[in-house]
Amino acid sequence: QVQLVESGGGLVQAGGSLRLSCAASGSIFNINTMGWYRQAPGKQRDLVACFTSGGSTNYADSVKGRFTISRDNAKNTVYLQMNSLKPEDTAVYYCNLVSHVVGATYEYWGQGTQVTVSS
Repeated sequence: QVQLVESGGGLVQAGGSLRLSCAASGSIFNINTMGWYRQAPGKQRDLVACFTSGGSTNYADSVKGRFTISRDNAKNTVYLQMNSLKPEDTAVYYCNLVSHVVGATYEYWGQGTQVTVSS
């Protein structure tokens, strides 16, 4: 089992910054992707940013140039630095990890952390 614990959400004014953290623990093997999704009220959960299996990064178009994903492999932790925040960034942000083990795919989610951007 893998546990993902997020932190760093909160309330910020438009134009401000927040940094989210996601610490993974447990039986972590063969990580395929690890990153962040978000879900606003009444909307689907969408990818924000992630590391791929090859080590590259993917970003949603709406956050390119404003958000940066980074990681500390020694701590099994992924970060999301969010700058120039906009009210439309308001959502619950979820950490996500996908691993491949012996031909099977496993997906894990954190509990979510609320980010609210006021105008």
